[in-house]
Amino acid sequence: METYEVESIATVVGGHTRAQDDYQGGVESIIRLHGTYPLEALQGIEDFSHLTVTWRFHLALPEDVQLHARSPRGNAHWPATGTFVHRNHRRPNQLAVSYPRLLKVEGRDLVVTDLDAVEGTPVLDLAPYFEQMGPRGVVRQPAWVGEMLDPCYWSDAASRSA
Repeated sequence: METYEVESIATVVGGHTRAQDDYQGGVESIIRLHGTYPLEALQGIEDFSHLTVTWRFHLALPEDVQLHARSPRGNAHWPATGTFVHRNHRRPNQLAVSYPRLLKVEGRDLVVTDLDAVEGTPVLDLAPYFEQMGPRGVVRQPAWVGEMLDPCYWSDAASRSA
């Protein structure tokens, strides 16, 4: 098995303060590019509406990884599915990809909304989202995904009950 060493290129500043399953919407945060990268590395990014952000679940522990089939969110009404069918921190490399909306660029700061990472999250890579490189054809998924995510995942965080 090969291993790779990667370094973060940026850090999430502000935004969500704790990891949670739902109410990810309406929160602004900053993706702050590290000072080791020249500002020129961001030139032209402001022309895009969305970003592709690869980040690490930095609050997760190695022992959180679960390599067995289980029901999403522990809900027995949804089928047990394998580790690579889940999109959470229990995956082997504890990585995630998100597509936040880019609001503005201020120097090294990319101000975004709808980034489902928390304050302090290391960003491993970022790129503009190219519509032509998105999924081709009809997107298919089982009904349980919509049941799990549609009601609340992108609901405004301000509407979350304490």
